[in-house]
Amino acid sequence: MPRVKTSVASRKRRKRLLKLAKGFRGAKNRCFRLAKTPVMHSLAYSYRDRKARKRDIRKLWIIRINAAARENGLSYSRFINGLTEANIELNRKMLAHLAVTDKEAFSRLVEVAKSNVN
Repeated sequence: MPRVKTSVASRKRRKRLLKLAKGFRGAKNRCFRLAKTPVMHSLAYSYRDRKARKRDIRKLWIIRINAAARENGLSYSRFINGLTEANIELNRKMLAHLAVTDKEAFSRLVEVAKSNVN
């Protein structure tokens, strides 16, 4: 059986991993053995944090809506409940954008929500 030479594939695999380790401190960006673990961890963290970013952005929208609603005398939960009762279907991204950029329109929404809250 002929001998299989894997030097080309091995070099390619190692170069790809070391390219991912660019910017790491110490020998972790030069030595394959030392770079392997941090690169695998960083890939796992980046996968996890792509999911977490979506949660963080939604939290930020809710914080902004709550702050703007409280300026107009209504809590976040009562504001959202009032909009739901009034059949106004605006997502939190748009509500947060209105709260930051167009305070008059947001205050009109708060008035609508107040009139529909029990």
